[in-house]
Amino acid sequence: MLVIVLLLLGIFPACAQLNPFQTMYFQNKYIYNPAMAGLEKGLSLDLDYMQQWSSFPGTPRTESFTADFQPVNKVGIGLNVNNDQAGLIKSTRVMGTYAYHLPLSDNNEHLSFGVSLGINDSRVNYNDINGDVTDQELAQYNQLKPYVDGDFGIAYTNNRFYIGSALPNIRSAFFKSSDQRFDADRLLYIVAASYKFPLQAEGGGFVLEPTAAYRVVKGYSNIFDVGFNFAMNNYGIYFQTIYHTSQSMGLGFGLDQHTYGINFSYDLVTSALSNYVNGTFALGLKVKL
Repeated sequence: MLVIVLLLLGIFPACAQLNPFQTMYFQNKYIYNPAMAGLEKGLSLDLDYMQQWSSFPGTPRTESFTADFQPVNKVGIGLNVNNDQAGLIKSTRVMGTYAYHLPLSDNNEHLSFGVSLGINDSRVNYNDINGDVTDQELAQYNQLKPYVDGDFGIAYTNNRFYIGSALPNIRSAFFKSSDQRFDADRLLYIVAASYKFPLQAEGGGFVLEPTAAYRVVKGYSNIFDVGFNFAMNNYGIYFQTIYHTSQSMGLGFGLDQHTYGINFSYDLVTSALSNYVNGTFALGLKVKL
């Protein structure tokens, strides 16, 4: 019985995890693509928190922290930490990143490559168990050791255009041994593109940035994402929306004050599941040094 409850708590609310942080499409592409680490000079720190807005016990919660900078010309390094909890299962992923940015012209045009390597670990939280903590299934799951994982990414960028793809969670994609864990809904491949259209003369403050992405997710149908970001640069304000074919739509707004930024987004469930599960909200904080 305990195993059934564990599966329900871990899998039923997992639909909220199919849609990642909205900031990754516009403000912090390094969340999913290691090729974007250290593309800009200076130290960039990003902290994100996402929680399903529901009273259902064990609803998914995710925290993410990234730090990246450019120590020398053409080279970027970064740290990407992700902590995810759904039901009784808590997963932690810590990755170090190296990126190389090849200049193609004097117009801020780059071809970038990045690779991440680190540790992935999942555990059952005994403190949240309301039942028999001596269940053998729980003990066997927690006996699984942390494993080495990696990501690879490539990107082309200039002042307006971005296109990039990444292979995150390489072990889940190519090695069946990782199937011993509850690692459904892991991102296996993503390609995304966006373009910034100035709505005024050059140097104007209004910019419209459409974006589109295609994601391959383990244990789920492939997902298309389409949306846009409308930025009022003179005021440091932006509004954004994005639709996911996983039957949800994200709305967001935020402040970008060059040295710091704040983002709030809310993901609405558009399928029949909305009768049982509320949307998901996310908060983001960015600091540039």
